[in-house]
Amino acid sequence: MRERVCFLLKVKADRLPEYRLRHENVWAEMRQALTETGWHNYSLFLRDDGLLVGYLETPDFEAALRGMAERDVNARWQASMGEFFEHLDGRRPDEGMLRLEEVFHLA
Repeated sequence: MRERVCFLLKVKADRLPEYRLRHENVWAEMRQALTETGWHNYSLFLRDDGLLVGYLETPDFEAALRGMAERDVNARWQASMGEFFEHLDGRRPDEGMLRLEEVFHLA
């Protein structure tokens, strides 16, 4: 059984075009690490005002986060992407995700 996870982040309005561009070419090493650590059906949705909605399915979200935290590629990716987000208060983007509670699912 997979856990469905939805989260929010806020991209700075003046960084939206570059943020979109960076996600056209996510590093192959990063994509592989996400897959290996249990990030399945992972999608990002971006609204014009910078609201970023992420969705993924995973056997264990906490384990998926820990697995990525142990990867050098994740440290490099997070460092390169941190400048795009609002309200991180010194945290990496993967630490600043606001997870939403699932209240309904139609299987």
